[in-house]
Amino acid sequence: MNDRNDPLPRCAWPTCAHLEALLQQALQPTRLEVIDESAAHAGHAGANGFGYGTHFRVRIAAPRLRGCSRVAAHRLVYDALRPAFEAGLHALAVEVLPD
Repeated sequence: MNDRNDPLPRCAWPTCAHLEALLQQALQPTRLEVIDESAAHAGHAGANGFGYGTHFRVRIAAPRLRGCSRVAAHRLVYDALRPAFEAGLHALAVEVLPD
């Protein structure tokens, strides 16, 4: 059931599992950690007021990112997560780890 103030049902907001699936498909990471930090951003710009689905941290290692500049690696991660941004992801912290 949807709270009348929630513009999307909970399942429509991005989740860690959703982001993990997108990154697995696009980048085949050897290490991947996705953390929903939305609750820590309650009241900030882009927060949905429910404490989930808007602010995430991604720690990733993937052969495809090897040798990329920081900007290029972040662009590949952002491109892979485009559907999540369209679904309400507001902020993303990316940490590229050694592969």
